Amino acid sequence: MEAWARWCYRRKLLVLALWVSALAGLGVAGTAAGGDYANAFGIPGTDSSRAYDRMAEVFPESAGDTVNVVWRVDSGAVGMSSVRDRLEPALDRIGSLPGVGDVAGPYGPGPGGAARISEDGRTAYAQVTFAQQADAVPKELVQDVVDTARGAERAGLRVELGGQAITRISAPPTGIAEVVGILAAGVVLFLAFGSLFSMLLPITVAIFGVGTGLMSTLLLSHAVDVPEVASLLGSLIGLGVGIDYALFIVTRHRRALLGGRSPEESAVQALNTAGRAVLFAGGTVCVALAGMLVTRMSFLEGVVVATSLTVVLSVLAAITLLPALLSLLGERVLSPRQRRRLADEGPAPAEAKGAAARWSAAVQERPRAVAAVAVVLMAALAIPVLSLRLGATDQGNHPEDRTTRQAYDLLADGFGPGFNGPLQLAAETGALGAPGDPDVKAAVDALVERVAADDGVAMAAAMPLPAGSEVPVTVVQVVPTTSPQDVRTDQLIDRLRDDVIPGSGMEVHVGGVTAVFKDFSSVTADRMPLFIATIIGLGFLLLLLAFRSVVVPLTAAVMNLVAAAASFGVLVAIFQWGWGAELLGFGREGPITAFLPVIMLSMLFGLSMDYQVFLVSRMHEEWVHTKDNARAVRVGLAETSRVINSAALIMICVFGAFVLSGDTEGAVAGVGLAAAVALDAFVLRTALVPAAMHLLGKANWWLPGRLEERLPHLAVEAPEAPEAARRTTAEDPGTGTEKAVVSGGTTVVHGFVLDDEGMPVADAVLTLLSPAGRQLDRVATLADGGYILSVPAGGSYLLAVTSDLHEPWTRHILVGAEPLIHDLTLSPSPAASPSHPA
Repeated sequence: MEAWARWCYRRKLLVLALWVSALAGLGVAGTAAGGDYANAFGIPGTDSSRAYDRMAEVFPESAGDTVNVVWRVDSGAVGMSSVRDRLEPALDRIGSLPGVGDVAGPYGPGPGGAARISEDGRTAYAQVTFAQQADAVPKELVQDVVDTARGAERAGLRVELGGQAITRISAPPTGIAEVVGILAAGVVLFLAFGSLFSMLLPITVAIFGVGTGLMSTLLLSHAVDVPEVASLLGSLIGLGVGIDYALFIVTRHRRALLGGRSPEESAVQALNTAGRAVLFAGGTVCVALAGMLVTRMSFLEGVVVATSLTVVLSVLAAITLLPALLSLLGERVLSPRQRRRLADEGPAPAEAKGAAARWSAAVQERPRAVAAVAVVLMAALAIPVLSLRLGATDQGNHPEDRTTRQAYDLLADGFGPGFNGPLQLAAETGALGAPGDPDVKAAVDALVERVAADDGVAMAAAMPLPAGSEVPVTVVQVVPTTSPQDVRTDQLIDRLRDDVIPGSGMEVHVGGVTAVFKDFSSVTADRMPLFIATIIGLGFLLLLLAFRSVVVPLTAAVMNLVAAAASFGVLVAIFQWGWGAELLGFGREGPITAFLPVIMLSMLFGLSMDYQVFLVSRMHEEWVHTKDNARAVRVGLAETSRVINSAALIMICVFGAFVLSGDTEGAVAGVGLAAAVALDAFVLRTALVPAAMHLLGKANWWLPGRLEERLPHLAVEAPEAPEAARRTTAEDPGTGTEKAVVSGGTTVVHGFVLDDEGMPVADAVLTLLSPAGRQLDRVATLADGGYILSVPAGGSYLLAVTSDLHEPWTRHILVGAEPLIHDLTLSPSPAASPSHPA
């Protein structure tokens, strides 16, 4: 990694040119080719999938998307001449638009027209069929249909439109969620860094990573079945991890610059440490996403391809494009104030100070209380997950001000709640004779009669076959008495399959959107345990190899499950129970979309592993140096909590912005992931995990001896000796002055600085001197009085301590090959006592 980082740093223009060319080339190719997304949610082998396949044989020409034009009068009836005179010309104009295949209205001859008028006569609808699917229908054509239909409105006559094509044009403009998320992330980055250039670096890297990922996905959709939602999910996770990964590297680079390193060495060190962690973290995200493949759902394979590709390209941008940008900026990644302070005061101490250090000390002091509060909070949030119900969302879940929601409600009021989600029964009649034979007709009539007799069925009727059709299948349209999302509709499907259909003497498959999502939910529930076991098991193995510990990956697995339960509890409360859903603009409550739990769990487990890696890798580094668990956990939390919290805020902004995407699944996923990241970062990683590690003590790093011998070594970060160990001094023969040189074989001295009452001294400065008087290391104490000094090798040294309120302290210490624990006590300075005011 070091050689790679140096190559990218020194050949910045070439790297930039390659990335710009890649983004531009993929953008042109993707725009020219367009998308060929597949939106079939069925699972091969299920009853609803077989019904869909048979219906496609019967009605091969029904591939075009449909739109419902719905109108309702406040008084009178839709059959009045005053209403017909306005609607019939409008429907005729819609039928003449290029790209419209057919318009079936209520005013034509035959029983089909009369069936499109409600029993009370006040509501009617017409079905507009396009020549293409919703994704391919030009938005201009859909808007012409909307404008023409809406032009027939008058006082007392409402006209609304529903359908997938209408949803597309009523949604916010494409990309608005991404733009809002990036702007919000920019604000967080500027507050965290205080530098415009540092703020722009992670955003630029994320844009290149996500841009190339989305364009690649667009092209892949022509070769692989990729659902349209995959591009939305790819941009959602790509922006989050792209900005966060660059943030971790830039933070390490800035810290090295402030510690006195040159820009090139700082960048190389950042890539060789944080960059390795980014590679490992990106790998864990891809592994978690690949866990979806064990569900054997073809629909999810395209999601895995799109999201994993975007993550891979985001990681690639972070470890190649970012060092090139760091080379361009040099020391300008620091704010002007930081550059002036570095020039005036020299390198800053590496130890973390401020709120992060104080919080870390507080967790160490009261780990049981912190853990108890965190556990109670997470348990309370997880309670709603016990009532989780999977299903399908539809236009009835749209916000009330959308025409799609109003059309949905008008149809439900006029024709019954089940009208918006009819079932289709595909009856195999080949064994009874050819289509149209008396025996076939009698069997179908008997089936319709049996179905209609069920209390949950409002209407059942056989659909007329296309002229000349010889396919031995008859389709029966069934309208339930309950809405598509009502649990009683699911129960009706079960009764039809288990009780009604077996007595018909025919092989009949129950299909329709409601049946498809019910089957999807059942398969998801059946395969979920294997899926969760797979991603937890793979994550455990990766962390076991990285940290040489059994307890650390076990802790991570438990925390991931806790975070998942709490985040899904939040989703259930908002989207299923409806707590604040309408107020927040999410529409009516309903079940959680069936495929979202698998996708969200993959993303959540991957992102949680990221935070675990960045937190524990710093703790592990400290543990290797000192073998002091309390110090390792305290220092690791103090030095990483700020960047983890900043990264979490960025992800919350990015994910939360997807409620503006206009896509229901995108909004649910965005809210769920934002809640998961917030709980994971602010409750688990900065409170419960460190508290648990303090309580477990040295057991955190336990690994059986036989396992230690057999496990391969996988380093998350390259071994990085503390700053002072590399800054030992030697005389420059050219100038006679001392200069910094790198030394090996280092060890450390660490401990606590206390006053005579046993309280920590947080303002002490410790200096380690060689026997010849050369300064070898200089550090300031943490909020809890802790310190760590690097020693180039075993031997005798001079340790000097100063503090504004205490007497100077100087002693000779003898250091061996192992770390030396050395606590010391300072006496109060007479100048600071009440009798001798300073």
